[in-house]
Amino acid sequence: MTVVLTLAALTLREAVRRRVLRALAVLTVALLALSAWGFSVLVRVEFDGSALTSGEAALVASQILNLVMFGLSLIAALGTAFLAGPTLAGEIESGIALAVLARPIRRSAVLLGKWLGLVVFGSGFVVTAGLAQFVIVRATAGYWPPQPAAALALLAAQTAVLLTLGLLLSTVISPMASGIVSVGLFGATWIAGVVGGVGQALHNEGVARVGTVSRMLLPTDGLWRGAMHALQDPIALAQLGGPALEGGFPFLSKAPLTPAYLAWTGLWVVLALGLAALAFHRRDL
Repeated sequence: MTVVLTLAALTLREAVRRRVLRALAVLTVALLALSAWGFSVLVRVEFDGSALTSGEAALVASQILNLVMFGLSLIAALGTAFLAGPTLAGEIESGIALAVLARPIRRSAVLLGKWLGLVVFGSGFVVTAGLAQFVIVRATAGYWPPQPAAALALLAAQTAVLLTLGLLLSTVISPMASGIVSVGLFGATWIAGVVGGVGQALHNEGVARVGTVSRMLLPTDGLWRGAMHALQDPIALAQLGGPALEGGFPFLSKAPLTPAYLAWTGLWVVLALGLAALAFHRRDL
């Protein structure tokens, strides 16, 4: 355990020093600044000559907040995906891993330590950026999400799932390829979720099953939908209704995640880490 924690601390320190962090910071600040301007304009918007009521403003703010938080989750996905690959595969290609593993250190301990360090980094980024966004929405639009802690926890879990996938891929392909594939699968799963939602709204079971299967194969979209539910104003569920409520609107989630799905997500991470450890153990250095 001491070895794992030491490697986690070293991985965290290395992640902070990488240029990827600077890019993440720039993108995040730009998104937060843009959202602050957008929410400040929102409270002054008028329709048919009359300003939005407090209930209407909260309804619109909750939906725009979901959109902005998706942007933050995408930034986190890009950052963690392109950090996970070089963290392991890059060290294998450069020979650093061979120097470390020449000591009596298990490869599984190295993998677990790097995974833990990346999880702390990704979760810290999501929580910090998310809280900053919540404060901005509160200050500009007067809206505060009903379950902020649950939303941030689910977004952190989404980041953990994606970096686990990145580590798994980095044991078999190059660092750049693992990052590209991870982000590609993240986007494909989200699109499949939207398609499945449209199928659900149209009562087409075959199309709706696309979203269900994709959320089981890669839980990122399922976790995102749980986070959306925790962020949105409950009034949205009652006022929008219809196809939007049934899944036709990509930034509205009908129900919270079930304990069974959360358990599956945890099992998915364990299985992916196990496969990564097996592939890393068999890989020639």
